[in-house]
Amino acid sequence: MLFLGFAAGLPLLLVGGTFTAWLRDLGVELVAIGFLSWVGMAHSIKIFWAPVVDRMSLPVLTRVLGRRRAWMILAQSVIALGLLGIALTDPREQLWLVAVWAVLTAFGSATQDIAIDAYRIEAVSRDRQGAMAAAYIFGYRVALLAAGAGALHLAAVGDWSLSYGVMAGLMAVGVITTLIIREPEVAIDQHTRQLEQRVVDYLDRTTHRGWRRRLTAWFIGAVVCPFADFWYRYGRTALLVLLFVALFRISDIFMGVMANPFYLDLGFSKTEIANIAAAFGLAMTLTGAALGGLLVMRFGITRMLIATACLAPLTNLTFSWLATLGPELYGLAFAIMADNLSGGLAISVFIAYLSSLTNSAYTATQYALFSSIMTLPGQFLAGFTGILVEQVGWVWFFVSSALIGLPAIVLAILIAHLANPDQVTRPGRPDPHPVRH
Repeated sequence: MLFLGFAAGLPLLLVGGTFTAWLRDLGVELVAIGFLSWVGMAHSIKIFWAPVVDRMSLPVLTRVLGRRRAWMILAQSVIALGLLGIALTDPREQLWLVAVWAVLTAFGSATQDIAIDAYRIEAVSRDRQGAMAAAYIFGYRVALLAAGAGALHLAAVGDWSLSYGVMAGLMAVGVITTLIIREPEVAIDQHTRQLEQRVVDYLDRTTHRGWRRRLTAWFIGAVVCPFADFWYRYGRTALLVLLFVALFRISDIFMGVMANPFYLDLGFSKTEIANIAAAFGLAMTLTGAALGGLLVMRFGITRMLIATACLAPLTNLTFSWLATLGPELYGLAFAIMADNLSGGLAISVFIAYLSSLTNSAYTATQYALFSSIMTLPGQFLAGFTGILVEQVGWVWFFVSSALIGLPAIVLAILIAHLANPDQVTRPGRPDPHPVRH
């Protein structure tokens, strides 16, 4: 998972922040750069082709590697090809071709995420999901460092073609890992068999024949069944679960957009921000992620969900304190430590929770749904953060970011009573190591 996490994180900045820096460095107009930033939306709409990754077999590859590994290899090959294409294309002469390569890379990256998430959930039992998430996050963050600072340094000593060429070569980390690991074994529980049998019974009664019958069968099995299964298992609490998924990280996402502008406005230098907010912050995030994996195994998902839901608003208040303190390095270090440590902890715990919600028969589709819902509200509200800062100032902005995290605490407590993840066995995989309280 460490190496798969690296493969998942590597393309993100290469079609995001690093990509826009490269274009601007070569003199591409800001309007064009703005439009090209839309390629990153592939990760937000991956739910639309997740059912294909979940259920469709790839010729030859699926037979040789298995369902999950086949899609991983295909996606990793597409990413490497896209990055190599970017490296060999001059945006000053063929900007349209750069856009094609970037879109190809972004869709390959989102597809790889779908397959890796499914593999991570299916490979181990529920109580080990926290450890898997911690390893994944560690690799992911290291990849962000390589694709951000690493790519910029390579471009400085050589050129951008060298930088993107090296990044394309680093995708070999994911390819080699995928070839080494084993395809996870997934059992189908009785409820899922009954659900699938209803699809078969329906097809026996339908008058559709030929391609219409095959298309209907695929659509019901790949799209309808995953959602029907989730609603069947959680009943009326399904809406509560989805609302909790949408609001759990809203406080962090809402605040995070304005973090760097806040540091600069307060008077910190770019070097201080890079050393403390970036380097030290990364170390704290990785520490929090590792700690989260261990704590989930020791205390279970439920109690850690409540704890991390409480930590997010509390740590946001440290930035209000920093705003009153001014550009003091010890204040910045404390705020970064508190925020990134709790953020890494929360991500690790929440990935374990989202994994517990899935049925192994529909892992890719269901997890893609949850991960899309997780970021959407925060990203939407983040667009208004600049207006809020101008109206109320930095101190009350961070107080506001803490307040919008309070509903997640209430929902975490309700989830613990109505849909306790530690008391539900994930369909499709028995849990041989139940959490003991």
